[in-house]
Amino acid sequence: MLKSELPAHLIRHATLRQLQVFEAIVRLGSFTRAAEELYLTQPTVSIQIKKLSGALGLPLFEYVGRKAFPTEVGLLLYDTCREMLGALTNLEMKLAEMHGLKRGRLRLAVITTAQYFAPTILGQFAKRYPDIELSLEVSNFDRVLQRLANNDDDLYIIGHVPERLTDIAVYPFAPNPLVVMASRDHPLVGQRNIPIERLEQETFLMREPGSGIREATLKLFQEHGISPTVRMELGSNEAIKQAVIGGLGIAVLSLHTLSAEGAGGPVALLDVEHFPIHRQWHIVHPRQKVLSVVAQTFLDFAIQDEARVRGQVEDLLAAFKAQAS
Repeated sequence: MLKSELPAHLIRHATLRQLQVFEAIVRLGSFTRAAEELYLTQPTVSIQIKKLSGALGLPLFEYVGRKAFPTEVGLLLYDTCREMLGALTNLEMKLAEMHGLKRGRLRLAVITTAQYFAPTILGQFAKRYPDIELSLEVSNFDRVLQRLANNDDDLYIIGHVPERLTDIAVYPFAPNPLVVMASRDHPLVGQRNIPIERLEQETFLMREPGSGIREATLKLFQEHGISPTVRMELGSNEAIKQAVIGGLGIAVLSLHTLSAEGAGGPVALLDVEHFPIHRQWHIVHPRQKVLSVVAQTFLDFAIQDEARVRGQVEDLLAAFKAQAS
């Protein structure tokens, strides 16, 4: 086959569905997960890949045990698929928009703390645009940054933006106050203007190293010459909340982690000097990424929704203060 004939050969022998299947396998790292996402059987997925590989005349995957990894050709094809399918998706959404509709898909990845408010924003968005398919990935900070580096999703919600992330677009859009939490029967509950130095007498429950909340907390303590006693390091906000309720120590977490139970729940806030630590939520994406119509619409929607989220935060803080008085 002459080199100049290759594009025409692919157009004749490769289908968009095959390319969509291939892209999903590489992105998800699994034939099974790709079949589930595309509502296909696994044998159908395997057949599509076999046909696509035959059209290219080269293997797309190599197998180590039961794991499939894209070959060099597969990686080249994957990059092309992402560009092509992204362009087609954007075209489809623009055409739908011309008919007064918005259709398409939004892939959103958020850090674990954002799981307390991201579904609410998505719910409001879905009411306005019911024909848009939504995908929400909740993971730890490092995993979300990895997804960002791989361009796996349309948009990402994180708290702290590391200085090393210089090639991303950043949109602050909602408050994320960090507060000191304790069990209801803790002796400091109800006291006013607790000196921050008093916290040296307490044992702390903290997120794992690398957590943005942990870094912000330790930075504040360092500024005031405080060395906290850390009893336990836990990998999730829910685990820390349960440990606080159990009386194992106090913790600094996002106020959003208490949004479900509110001021009437089993966790109390301590009125400590220099708290809350005022932080922001950010929506980010690679700077060179051209956002789809749906992604841009959601970004605009989330920024406009900032007033509602800020109001909820202020109301929750006021409720805790009223209960402590």
